[in-house]
Amino acid sequence: MHRRQFLQLLGSGVVFATLPACAKAATSLGPGDPRVAAVEAARKGTRLVEQALSAQIVPVDLAGRIVNTWAYGSGPAAAPIRVRKGERLKVNLTNALPEATTIHWHGLALRNDMDGVPDMTQPKVQPGTRFTYEFTVANAGTYFFHPHMGPQLDRGLYSPLIVEDPDEPSAPDAEHVLVLDDWLDGIDGATPESTLEGLKTKMSRGMEGMAGMNHGGGSGGTGMATSTLLRGDAGDVAYPLHLINGKPPADRPTFMSPVGGRTRLRVINAGSDTAYRFAVGGHRLTVTHSDGFPVLPFDVDTILIGMGERYDVTVSPQSGAWPIVASAEGKNATAVGVLRTTDAAASAAPQSDASLPELDREVLRYADLKPHASVALQNRPVDKTIKLRLTGDMMSYNWSLNDKRFPDTDKLIAREGQRVRIEMTNESMMWHPMHLHGHTFALDGNGLRKDTINVLPGETQAIILDADNPGQWMMHCHNTYHLEQGMATTLSYAK
Repeated sequence: MHRRQFLQLLGSGVVFATLPACAKAATSLGPGDPRVAAVEAARKGTRLVEQALSAQIVPVDLAGRIVNTWAYGSGPAAAPIRVRKGERLKVNLTNALPEATTIHWHGLALRNDMDGVPDMTQPKVQPGTRFTYEFTVANAGTYFFHPHMGPQLDRGLYSPLIVEDPDEPSAPDAEHVLVLDDWLDGIDGATPESTLEGLKTKMSRGMEGMAGMNHGGGSGGTGMATSTLLRGDAGDVAYPLHLINGKPPADRPTFMSPVGGRTRLRVINAGSDTAYRFAVGGHRLTVTHSDGFPVLPFDVDTILIGMGERYDVTVSPQSGAWPIVASAEGKNATAVGVLRTTDAAASAAPQSDASLPELDREVLRYADLKPHASVALQNRPVDKTIKLRLTGDMMSYNWSLNDKRFPDTDKLIAREGQRVRIEMTNESMMWHPMHLHGHTFALDGNGLRKDTINVLPGETQAIILDADNPGQWMMHCHNTYHLEQGMATTLSYAK
């Protein structure tokens, strides 16, 4: 089927066997609907930025250990794609992988037929074929892109997308993008697929299988990580390595900055199962953006960043070399880099990153942040409230929403123009970073703008969004393995 035919059928409400909750598909506003094109046209994209991208098998050097993985270009966290707010981005994807793939543009409010969810917004990009993504980039900020096919994200298939704001009042003296990742692909024969099968097998055996669990992580086995901050289980997988920009601690990357200069760090968690505490030795962090959107500046020692979240922070480094540490929450492991001032000798050793005191000091809370006035949602009544229970359990290793697993979950129905409140209550024993495609919501209470939010066990988080981007949009847990086991649904615009 040609792409145009596929989108015409989706736009007309034709039901596909692979589409979720298809009982109501006939009344849904699909990605091929004229309203999707009309909303995109209203964004009035300016200059066209074109980029060629190949998803391919590449060798990666992990501090002397060479592994083959799947990545965009030369390896994980390759050079960012940079555009300006309001420009049109055109990416010509070539799939040189042995299986189908897509690209999801994480955090962007873009046109629905470019969102990268297979069989929901686009056909799969088959091996040896190409697909062109083209859309207007409406909002400035720190974003990234990755596939939405199986556990492919847990390879090296991710890269930053930086949308610069031409109206930003002052540029920093230095800027660096830091991508955090938990890594297992190719280590002792591990793959994301074998890890998922191991989780299903070992967890389904319950306590009987505990003795056989791999806690060392060499094969990507299950771990028993716990965290007070995350109120219990911290993750399912014992990763052998944690990376910053594709580099393990034995080959830590260095980021240069002028002494005392305002240095912007754009921090992205592209991991699949790990939250990170992020800190810079000897310095406090000034948080300026959350998930791409500006906040009133707030000083803190460390930030906890879940999978899919992004924070922009600034530091003004003192002379010397300072450790950058992303501590894998509850997993007794770290990703490490170095922030070095331009006056420091290249041979100057950084302060020790062992037991970095900043990691145990003040941790950022959502309640600490308030949106900048330019991005705060206007005050208006809520038109519709939706209750969403986060359900599932470790022993069966099934994850669900309202006790249903995707694609059998109930759609969250909205109409264009409505203000929608979604109350998420976590009834499971595990934390879940919940991500909504195509929208940036506000936290009920302080109005903080985000697209990914950590919902802890026993906690209720309420979000508010304006239904202003019509189409079919996935909402899911950004733990790769929870998503694969069913923790997803659809925010479905009705005609």
